[in-house]
Amino acid sequence: MAGDYMVGDLVAEFLTACGVTTVFGIASVHNIPMLDAIGRRNAIRFVMTRGELGGTHMADGYARASGGLGVMFSSTGPGAANAVGGLIEARFAGSPVLHITGQTSTRFVDREMGTVHDPHDQLAMLRAVGKGAWRVRSAPQALGVLTAAAVVALTAPTGPVSVEVPIDIQRTPIERPAMLDTFVLPLPPLRLPAAAELDELASRVLAAKRPLLWLGSGAKAAGPAARRLLDLGFGMLNSINGKGIVSDAHPMNLGGLHGNGMPEVQAFYRGVDLLLAAGTRLRGQETGDFSVKLPQNIIQIDVDPTANGRTYANSWFVCADAAATLAALAERIEGRMEIDPAFPAQFRALREQARADFLATLGPYGSFPEQLAAVLPKDAIWARDVTQNNTTWGNRVFPIDTPQQNVFPVGAGIGQGLSLGIGAAVAANGRKTVVMTGDGGFFLNVGELWTATQEKLDVSIIVMNDRGYGVIKRIQDTFQHGRRFFADLQGPDLGQLAGIAGIPFWKVERGEDFGATVAKSLAHVGPSMVEVDMTAVGEFPAYYPFNQRAA
Repeated sequence: MAGDYMVGDLVAEFLTACGVTTVFGIASVHNIPMLDAIGRRNAIRFVMTRGELGGTHMADGYARASGGLGVMFSSTGPGAANAVGGLIEARFAGSPVLHITGQTSTRFVDREMGTVHDPHDQLAMLRAVGKGAWRVRSAPQALGVLTAAAVVALTAPTGPVSVEVPIDIQRTPIERPAMLDTFVLPLPPLRLPAAAELDELASRVLAAKRPLLWLGSGAKAAGPAARRLLDLGFGMLNSINGKGIVSDAHPMNLGGLHGNGMPEVQAFYRGVDLLLAAGTRLRGQETGDFSVKLPQNIIQIDVDPTANGRTYANSWFVCADAAATLAALAERIEGRMEIDPAFPAQFRALREQARADFLATLGPYGSFPEQLAAVLPKDAIWARDVTQNNTTWGNRVFPIDTPQQNVFPVGAGIGQGLSLGIGAAVAANGRKTVVMTGDGGFFLNVGELWTATQEKLDVSIIVMNDRGYGVIKRIQDTFQHGRRFFADLQGPDLGQLAGIAGIPFWKVERGEDFGATVAKSLAHVGPSMVEVDMTAVGEFPAYYPFNQRAA
């Protein structure tokens, strides 16, 4: 019967038609018809989260690990507001996330009449933190609005979007759209450079003798082309969000050692005659707020025209897809580069020296990346929170081989890592997921631990426990003359907490036991936890920029 098919059913069927197999969220008064349709159809896995913030981070982590669309359902008002922090992080990371929220009945919306969860201008709030936000204003336009939102989320530069579906529209009977039988999202083609643009790009690149490539998350599909350029003599770096485009183990990849706080890297830049920056913002977070002096000759490739000169000035800009452009460039310059014969060996020597110097600054934690790499499965997903260990070795030097293994808070927000890792674990498809978090970040979303247990996810959680906000203490030491106000943190015994959750637990009290202890956790299938007692291992040393004297 036609009356049995409602807009809520259309939402569920639309997601399936888009290839969505998993969504995250919380059932609430203003989304029940849509979730009821998902439950009745039984074609999509619904992951019940403990909060909208955690759920939105999970959808983000899922999108990063799967390479597809992450979907989150929230309620309206407070529920939608709780999702905002996750949408902001997804915007930082460029994650395609579709946030579907309810809305009060259309006869009450935007009239401030005090109905349940009645928000003031919810659409403007959501529009401010994502790539776009839409309201379904009538049942016939529901499919069109959902399609427009998904297309915007998945169109480069990708990012989060929101759609409001008022509760009365969710319950409105409609004829099932026949086009769902053969539905394909109308995604625009990638923007490719014109022949003249490629000719000029190749000419400028061929003039270089000591070229350097810097890849960001906008170049995640550029691995094969990038490796060809390295074979032609390029050196390389990547943004932290670009880790894994080329393996960190490649001898011509400096990885995340961008030069901030590293004089030897900055000195090397002075001898580089071309920096080819593809799909990267050359972010202030990675360049000491642009204090690092990069090579003067920068050519930038980005699909976003507003990236042109947004941070560092460039000598040439190509507005096109990074992967396709680099592939076409490699074809044009193959066998024609005249690299300084000394450059490759000098770059490899810089890489080894910079890594050794960096690890030497980490005191008792300097061996942790090597210990972990020795026991972690090669295809494991490496998810992290903001913590001193991640800010240093976790982001900068820990080796991974593909972008889908790299999950972390790009916006440097604390407390996001556990939920990002849980979402990634849902997408892992047989791979192990490891989450490294500090105690402060862990406690911010500790309730989501039960999402991992309920879903029986294969995730090992490493909690670096220094009983406080270690990063904050570093800032206070450097800029507040060591006055550590409000940075000590009392929390539950983690072993007892793991016991309540019913998951295995191990504790590290000596630095040399880190890898072997994590290996025990990795051997367990399902959620498990390792606590690193940092007060026993030793205080984490000051690191850049907090080891610099305040001005």
